[in-house]
Amino acid sequence: MGAAGEASPRHTRSADVLTELRTATAAEHEQVETTLGLMDDQLDRDRLVAVLGRLHAFWTAAEAGLDAWARRWPADAETVAWSQRRRAHLFAEDLRALGAEPGPAPLPDLPAVEDTDQALGRLYVLEGSTLGGTFISRHLATLPTLGPDVRLGAFSPYGAETGAMWHAFRRVTRDRVAAGGDAGRVVGAARATFTALAAWCAPVGAPA
Repeated sequence: MGAAGEASPRHTRSADVLTELRTATAAEHEQVETTLGLMDDQLDRDRLVAVLGRLHAFWTAAEAGLDAWARRWPADAETVAWSQRRRAHLFAEDLRALGAEPGPAPLPDLPAVEDTDQALGRLYVLEGSTLGGTFISRHLATLPTLGPDVRLGAFSPYGAETGAMWHAFRRVTRDRVAAGGDAGRVVGAARATFTALAAWCAPVGAPA
């Protein structure tokens, strides 16, 4: 499994970085979806709370690394609209909506974000989750265990702007690589983030 900053063996100079990202992280992406099982019709409130708790901790750690990056490269952070993309607080709000208080908890130990290439790799995972998140939000709204008054916001934070936010991220990532950024470092950071996410969420995996 590639570590952050390690070039993907499938990287070629002529390849599109977004295509590389999708291909290189496909297995890890599938593992995360299977582990979480959020589209399960039998998903109950207790397991949803457990999943949200793990995701809240993961996003807290992931965003801390990105905040440190943003302090060092504020112009790059502004270009990707980082200040609009934080979601840890939304997972906390969702937990409270389900009657659970997101208290202090252990956080995953994630690699430092050393540069903008690695920041974009991490963001690929965090931002890509908003696409499937729209379907997850619709599914959760149908579960009787949540009750009619519970509406969760972390899985679909941008609402009608989801597509626009994703396309903006894609454009920034392509422009970065076209201007001399290292696609291998972007892909390596994305794979490392997906791998860490799958491992961190394994304790609340979907029942067999």
